[in-house]
Formats: sequence, structure tokens, C-alpha cells
Amino acid sequence: MKLNFFKYQGTGNDFIILDIRKKKIPVYIPDLFTKLCNRNFGIGADGIILIKNDSQSNFYMKYYNSDGKESTMCGNGGRCAISFSKKLGIKKNKIYFRAIDGIHYGIIKDKNLICINLMDIEINMIKIYPKYIILNTGSPHYVLFVENIQKIDVNKEGRKIRFQKSYEENGVNVNFVEVIGNNMIKVRTYERGVEKETLSCGTGVTASAIAAYEKGVFAYYYNNVYGKVLAYTLGGKLWISFKKIHDKYKEINLTGSVKFIFEGYINI
Repeated sequence: MKLNFFKYQGTGNDFIILDIRKKKIPVYIPDLFTKLCNRNFGIGADGIILIKNDSQSNFYMKYYNSDGKESTMCGNGGRCAISFSKKLGIKKNKIYFRAIDGIHYGIIKDKNLICINLMDIEINMIKIYPKYIILNTGSPHYVLFVENIQKIDVNKEGRKIRFQKSYEENGVNVNFVEVIGNNMIKVRTYERGVEKETLSCGTGVTASAIAAYEKGVFAYYYNNVYGKVLAYTLGGKLWISFKKIHDKYKEINLTGSVKFIFEGYINI
């Protein structure tokens, strides 16, 4: 059987998109997806996105990591799915889609710049420890502030934290964050399910930006409620904006570049 696929990348975080609105994949999914994501024997990607029909929105996005297991929300994957909506013939100012954590919307700002709205975050769910912060931005994240981020062995140090007993069962993404200016950070992320450093992580930079505000790293607030952060990753720049209203972070938006790489067929 020939499987039609589309390859996209959002700031270096790359994905295989499969449109299964009209057909099913008649094979065992974990084995297939691991094969497709393999960079030596398959197409190569950090994850797989399935586009399915949905009665509540324009489509449903189901996300799998490269280990073949279904995962939680993927920010850069969601931005790629929003860009892919053009190939689905969806011509709207706002694209609504449903994922594992609920309904999101996205905006195609220009040819390559895509914005996605992420879930609200309750402040009491953010766990602040002396050396790190834990929060969930659609996926669970461990945020560690460091100096001289270039010298960090992300794979080695990230793996140590990710496989601690308290995180081992469900996994956690580990973000190393360096503050480089007012509302500017550098972020490197070890992603669970991929089990290595990726070029960027959308929910990871979002978690890092919010963690910086919670920790008081940034002194500047616009009207005391609005934050806007520029995050530099190995794959490019991402912008995170949000409002802190009472006991929640709301209107959380993640913006960055997305590029369609190629379309193809693979025998399965």
C-alpha cells in the first residue's frame, strides 16, 4: 500500500502529516510511525500528525511522537497543522481545530508566519521550586534557568531529569533557559518521546516564557498583566504573548515560521 504524506517544519521541529479524513491506516500504528520517523530508514521526523474529521471544529489533530506513542499537545505541530489547512481548502481568518487538550484556533499571518492559541494555565498549577519550575502548557514541562546555554549537554542532562523516577512513567520535557535581555530568552529542549534535543519545542518555549514571569526574571510588565517574550531556539525565533488575569494566564499565543517541505508517497 502506498501512503501519501506531507512533510512540514516549524522552526526546525519537523512533522509528517497524514490526512486520514477519508481513509484509515490498516496497519499497527506504533510500528509504522516509528518507521516513518526514522531518519535513516524512513522519511524522518520528530513526530506524526493525523488530520481527522471533527464535528466541533475544522479538523481534529492527533499527535504521535517519533517513538510511535500518542502524545499530548504539540505547539509547533499545531502551527504546522494550521498551515496544512490551506491544502485542505479551508479559507478562513481563524482556523479552529481540536486536539487532545481541547479546541485551539490559529491564524495564518502571512505566507510562513503562523500563530496558535494555547490553553489557559491556572497559576496554582505552576509548581515553583528553588532550582526549577514545573508547568503544563498542553504538555508537561520542567524549566531550568541556566547560564551559558551553549555549553549545556542537553541530551545528557535532559535525559537525567526526564528519566527520574517521579517523571519516568509519563515523561517530562526538559527546557534549559538562558535570559539574554529584557523579555528575551534562549531555550533548548530535551523532548520526551523523541528522547533527544529537538531544534525547538513550541509548548516548551511557552512554558519557559511563563516560568520566567512567575520567577520574576523579567522586570517589565505592560499594564501589569501583559507579557510578550522573544525566544531563540536552535531552529529559529518564536514569539510568545499572554495576559495574566487574576489566577490564570490567558490569551496565550505562540507565533513563528512554518514551512512546507515536500509531499510524497511511501510503501507500507
